[in-house]
Amino acid sequence: MPERGNGSEPIDIHPLHFQAMRIASWNVNSLKVRLDQVINWLDHTGTDVLGLQETKLVNDKFPAEALAEAGYRVVYSGQPTYNGVALISRQDLVDPEFAIPHFEDEQKRAIAATVNGIRVINLYVVNGQEVGSDKFTYKLRWFEAMTAWVKDELSRHGRVVVMGDFNIAPDDRDVYDPEAWHEKILCSTPERDALKNLLDLGLHDSFRLFDQPEGTWSWWDYRAAMFRRGLGLRIDLVLISETLKEHCTTSFVDKEPRRNERPSDHAPVLAEFKF
Repeated sequence: MPERGNGSEPIDIHPLHFQAMRIASWNVNSLKVRLDQVINWLDHTGTDVLGLQETKLVNDKFPAEALAEAGYRVVYSGQPTYNGVALISRQDLVDPEFAIPHFEDEQKRAIAATVNGIRVINLYVVNGQEVGSDKFTYKLRWFEAMTAWVKDELSRHGRVVVMGDFNIAPDDRDVYDPEAWHEKILCSTPERDALKNLLDLGLHDSFRLFDQPEGTWSWWDYRAAMFRRGLGLRIDLVLISETLKEHCTTSFVDKEPRRNERPSDHAPVLAEFKF
């Protein structure tokens, strides 16, 4: 973990012990249903750190032993039926945190840990249901508290990744039909402004650092054959600090798991780094 030297810039006291690293985020929409998919995908892709959202498992039901047998360390925070987040890593997960500090909330939506000098924050952002609803107000309040937490983490850690299901499409390029979604939930101005405030802390959307195919989405509604028709949104993001920007070599959405039998409605999103 980093610490401060002479009261100024953060210092990494644990240097990176690798030449390359792949970090990914995936809303699995029930880990109980998709555990085999997750382990197979991790092994196939060589991903080093994976953040999961919507695990939908209480802690005593989390498959920590199965993941350990497959060679992975885990930290997790869950509740039944809804929400739930986890971090899975090939390396040790240090200094875990299981909620947004100083924000009273029973929903399990945030988790963080340090992996070889990189602070990884994994989020399942509130959906919000409908613009103007009570749940929408809660979403904006949650996002504000999370942003304050990330600001503090950026001040304490040299390298930071903030990833997860953000339930916000950053701009119209990330929406299959911007006109139909204009000012609707996931695409409203208040939500996008909240995301911009987070990015203004000094974070970068890793996906947008590279040329990307038009119409690249990370979520497709199960209904109306939206995946087959290519109609989706990009709401799953891997945001990286300025200190990681020069080391990021690619970022992309892996649509293959969306073709699985009984898939999640989300696809994994990844960023790769070389040091």
